[in-house]
Amino acid sequence: MANLASLLRLPGNWKSSQWQILAGPVLILLILSMMVLPLPPFLLDLLFTFNIALSIMVLLVAMFTRRTLDFAAFPTILLFTTLLRLSLNVASTRIILMEGHTGPEAAGRVVEAFGHFLVGGNFAIGIVVFIILILINFMVITKGAGRIAEVGARFVLDGMPGKQMAIDADLNAGIINEDEAKKRRKEVSLESDFYGSMDGASKFVRGDAIAGLMILVINVVGGLIVGVAQHGMALNDAATTYTLLTIGDGLVAQIPALIISTAAGVIVTRVATDEDVGQQMVTQLFDNPRVLLLTAGVLGLLGLVPGMPNFVFLFFTAALGGLGWYILRRNANPEVQQQKEMEEVEKQNRVVEASWEDVQLEDPLAMEVGYRLIPMVDNRQNGELLGRISGIRKKFAQEMGYLPPVVHIRDNMELRPASYRILMKGVEIGHGEAHPGRWLAINPGNAVGSLDGDITQEPAFGLPAVWIDDSLREQAQVQGYTVVAASTVIATHFNHALAKYASELFGRQEAQMLFDRVSKELPKMTENMIPDMLSLTVLHKVLQNLLSEQVPIRDMRTILEALAEHAPEQKDPAELTAVVRVALRRAITQHWFGDQDEIQVIGLDASLERILVQAMQSGGGLEPGLAENIEQQAADAVRHQEMSGGAPVLLVNHALRSLLSRFLRRSLPQLAVLSNMEVSEGRRIRMTSMIGGQPH
Repeated sequence: MANLASLLRLPGNWKSSQWQILAGPVLILLILSMMVLPLPPFLLDLLFTFNIALSIMVLLVAMFTRRTLDFAAFPTILLFTTLLRLSLNVASTRIILMEGHTGPEAAGRVVEAFGHFLVGGNFAIGIVVFIILILINFMVITKGAGRIAEVGARFVLDGMPGKQMAIDADLNAGIINEDEAKKRRKEVSLESDFYGSMDGASKFVRGDAIAGLMILVINVVGGLIVGVAQHGMALNDAATTYTLLTIGDGLVAQIPALIISTAAGVIVTRVATDEDVGQQMVTQLFDNPRVLLLTAGVLGLLGLVPGMPNFVFLFFTAALGGLGWYILRRNANPEVQQQKEMEEVEKQNRVVEASWEDVQLEDPLAMEVGYRLIPMVDNRQNGELLGRISGIRKKFAQEMGYLPPVVHIRDNMELRPASYRILMKGVEIGHGEAHPGRWLAINPGNAVGSLDGDITQEPAFGLPAVWIDDSLREQAQVQGYTVVAASTVIATHFNHALAKYASELFGRQEAQMLFDRVSKELPKMTENMIPDMLSLTVLHKVLQNLLSEQVPIRDMRTILEALAEHAPEQKDPAELTAVVRVALRRAITQHWFGDQDEIQVIGLDASLERILVQAMQSGGGLEPGLAENIEQQAADAVRHQEMSGGAPVLLVNHALRSLLSRFLRRSLPQLAVLSNMEVSEGRRIRMTSMIGGQPH
């Protein structure tokens, strides 16, 4: 029995939350049942009173709400209250037509009171008041609130991309964390949903007003027919009885409708501040003494005109004048004024007080885009560029051996709409344009014919290209052009910049994180290596030297073994880089030549090699004429190598490699200088060009 009781025991929060879960379905069932089942007059009194109380509660909640999203359920409540009023109209219509001949109390005391007390028992006055209420509700409040909701929804939707970008920028900059970013994104989404719902919900209120007018006509006509034809009442008696009942029923429904419409207007017209609507109106309307005194003066002049209601005008003159004088004295009070000035000074001091939080560090890697490119970097608009950039970073980490910094993407309204910039530590390292919805047709060198479009250059490699429309895509491919999408253009440019500046993006933090990663896999090898054998600074410099010459650092086991062997005797990063390169010879050869048994390289003439060795030993440097000749011949050799499909690699004596690499890297960054000790065994070497001699 105890086990059975434990199985049947409900969770602790079930009882407290179950009524909230069932509230919506139960209310819908009650509304539908009121439209079908006949209700006694007392129950109608209860429901009409509940409807009035509910409308007042909604209005007060709207008045005391400080943020629009604090009452995000308002569109749904608007729907429920409209359905409740219509169902009450149906239920009251049924009982009026069935029991109206018995007297004015047939539909309950509430309907009777509204039909007699509010309009004095005069059905003509009641009809006029009822129509006026409907016109106020339909043509003024509801129409205005609906228009504001429509415009608000449009502006909110138009501003969503910018808000999302601002949230992403704050997240990338570290101003907010992931939880706060999720919260803000949810608020942006809820705000757009709210105004969109309000735009549609306002149609319910307008329809309710039209339905109220039609119900009035139907009830009056139906009451006359039922009273005269079925119950034998005189036409005058039937008109008086049924019209008063109908007017009372209409008023008891339209007054809550007017209150709900006012609440809708308050919700959509308010401006989000730390004050509710009442505080905003009082503080902004009655806080200026000059306005109050001038208004009192105008009313006073009107009150002195003969024939005007002097007492009323002079009463408000005295009231507004007294309030203005009080506020003026309060502001002129030295203590109060001094306190206000102190608060203002403290506020200004708080604003201008500088702190370390004001120091904004430059992002290691960033991208700025024009406003037309925002959809490409917005996940909510199916922007694919963020996914491509993440894929490029992952591929780079797998190929080069370290994870590059996170790319902080933000919009820049100073850029041209379709422009973008790639920044490294706040400095531009690349820029270009990308046109969403169009294609970039790149001429790889063998394309034929021309294309209609905007002539440009491919931003990564400078190849001639044309921005074309989608209709010319197939034609461009047939003519031999390489056709890529706008997001691919940016991604390719970013990938090229990442490879070009791989060494500069590899900082001390990346070196420490890479060493920590290796320490988890190879704890015995890395034990006591830093700082006993070498410092983190030396390790960072060696790895950076390798990356600067496009040597991947994936094989950290070999790199650390070479450093462990030579670091105790050698502390110079350049010399340690040389021995590490020799240890990585198989990886370097594989990187440049793949699985080729015969490798085609550029060679160095023996006589020139002797001259360079002597110049390096003497420390005198290269003569300007010789340096220019070497640079020109190297450029010609690289062009010949690329045309023949070979790798742009210069093979030299091990002692000269570092010197020539530094010298040629400035003018020929695509040229790799390898020493004869950095080529793995078993490869046949063929010199396709010779610097300082004739080609072989």
